[in-house]
Amino acid sequence: MAVDTTQDGPATPRGRDFDAEPVVIEARGVTKSFRLPVNKISSLKEQITTFSRPDYRQLHALRDVSFEIRRGEFFGIVGRNGSGKSTLLKVLASIYAADAGRVRMAGRLAPFIELGVGFNPELTARENVELNGVMMGLERRQARSRLGAVLEFAELEEFVDMKLKNYSSGMLVRLAFSVMIQSDAEILLIDEVLAVGDAAFQQKCADVFHEMRDSERTVILVTHDMGAVEHYCHRAMLLHDGEVRGMGDPGEVARKYLRLNFESAPSSGEDSLGEVADIVVGEAWLQDGAGRRAANVEKGEELHFCAELEAKRDVEGPIFGFTFVNPDGVEVMGFGVPKEDLPERVAAGERIQIRSRVENRLAPGRYVVRCWVHRNRNISDIVLYSPHILDFVVFGKDEAGVAFFETEVEFELKEGEAR
Repeated sequence: MAVDTTQDGPATPRGRDFDAEPVVIEARGVTKSFRLPVNKISSLKEQITTFSRPDYRQLHALRDVSFEIRRGEFFGIVGRNGSGKSTLLKVLASIYAADAGRVRMAGRLAPFIELGVGFNPELTARENVELNGVMMGLERRQARSRLGAVLEFAELEEFVDMKLKNYSSGMLVRLAFSVMIQSDAEILLIDEVLAVGDAAFQQKCADVFHEMRDSERTVILVTHDMGAVEHYCHRAMLLHDGEVRGMGDPGEVARKYLRLNFESAPSSGEDSLGEVADIVVGEAWLQDGAGRRAANVEKGEELHFCAELEAKRDVEGPIFGFTFVNPDGVEVMGFGVPKEDLPERVAAGERIQIRSRVENRLAPGRYVVRCWVHRNRNISDIVLYSPHILDFVVFGKDEAGVAFFETEVEFELKEGEAR
């Protein structure tokens, strides 16, 4: 059968069209570099006795970066460490001045870039919240009126009069994030410092992101979490060595990032980011117990997953894996081809059929299937990451949790003994 090699994810994430919205962030030819000392001279005595001047090398953090973001977009920026993500965020926040190019921002801005930026550690939480609100353009009375909401979200009511220098990093990040979301800012710049928070606070942030995604606020999120990029972002941009190497659909940008991050050697001398993956997904579907194709399955009903892939180039020692992801981005289950069934090599032009019977204990809801392919029996050597090869609905009676299990419960009420 013919294989469609163009399927790589949803073309219009979450179905929102921003073409009619005004541009609120515009960057044109943004360039930024830093002078870094090669030989560090740490004292005046060392400089006098060695009669030497420190040598410097030029670090080009950003190279001619250009993009536009429209009102209401949730925009992701991804890239490896040192790619220029945080530098770009600081240029947008006017913490750094660009060496060349220009940035235009239309709207009130709230940055959440580094832990504690904008706070005075010698002041209390109460004083910092008021001061931060005034710096964002609020009257002191208005800033003070938001103190309760800020502290309630951050769960820091009992520490309101403690100086921030005595806060833990987790307390500080909760306060900073709460101040940001309680502001009237129309543009939010958020770095991956959110990882500092504990699991419960990260879930609260996820709930806030869900609300932001469908609001009129414009959000720029810098992160290494490709699941967050795919789940929240309407568009994404990939930075590498200070240059824009990809922009558009979050799933496609995530795939390029993962190939760049994990691929030990490109399959040819060309830039692998511009190539078609070595293996592509042709088609994926579900079948019911009778072998008929099904778009939806009932809770507990037998579920068969099928996929066809095609090799565009030779791939040595391939590994194939799939995960089912619920609407909250949680990977509920995963499976792969058993090691004993894996071929030593897949040749260019060959098609791979994978069929699996899955015990369906999924809770009712919509699910997305992700596909991973690695080479050389090495999970760090990624060939393909496709974040959306299939979606389907499990229907039935709603229950708590992400999966259900059959249980046997015994209950007995005994008469108490007199004491």
